[in-house]
Amino acid sequence: MTAWVHLDTGPVPGGGRSLALMQRDDEFTIVVDEIELMNSTRGTSEEALAALACAQLPPVAAPRVLIGGLGMGFTLRAALRALGPEARIVVAELVPAVAAWARGPLAPVFAGCLDDPRVSLQETDVNRLIQSEAAGWDVILLDVDNGPEGLMRRANNRLYDGWGLKRLRWALKPGGVLGVWSGSPDRKFKARLKRHGFAVVETRIPAHGNSGPRHVVWTATRSDPPQP
Repeated sequence: MTAWVHLDTGPVPGGGRSLALMQRDDEFTIVVDEIELMNSTRGTSEEALAALACAQLPPVAAPRVLIGGLGMGFTLRAALRALGPEARIVVAELVPAVAAWARGPLAPVFAGCLDDPRVSLQETDVNRLIQSEAAGWDVILLDVDNGPEGLMRRANNRLYDGWGLKRLRWALKPGGVLGVWSGSPDRKFKARLKRHGFAVVETRIPAHGNSGPRHVVWTATRSDPPQP
């Protein structure tokens, strides 16, 4: 079997860790501390994150969608397939190297989706965009730091705690949909979503096709008023 080749390393702002981009033939992987975070051949659950959330969205003429985490573009490409020409998608990516790889060595994987006129890529913490506008988004999709049990950056936990869920609900329009990807189940997080005013559906999805470990996607619709 062909050996993995190290292509580049990018630091995680505020995290004290770095991501490494590796290639083996036509396959790419991004790892941190030898733990694989994503792979170009396995994106079924990341695609489902967008597909499931967009399917729950009520009819909207020009939906505004925020994606936290660019990754290898699986969620973005699925959102583009699910949404019409009037949609506007903002992708927030914290790590500059990941954004650079998307237009560099990973360009064949991204297949030009960043050039779609519906897409805007911003190199920023998704939390900044969540906190910048009340009722500004029809859909928010989070694939950040392996889900509620993060690996890279302690500050990312604020997305998933009680404070973060209040801000997410505040940032969604009434009836808006929050989608969250996780590498593993988390009963406490699911219960926390319900406590903070979301109607929740949990879906477990194989990492690749019909095989491999099962990842989790929560689709959570903003309900009014929130539960006490």
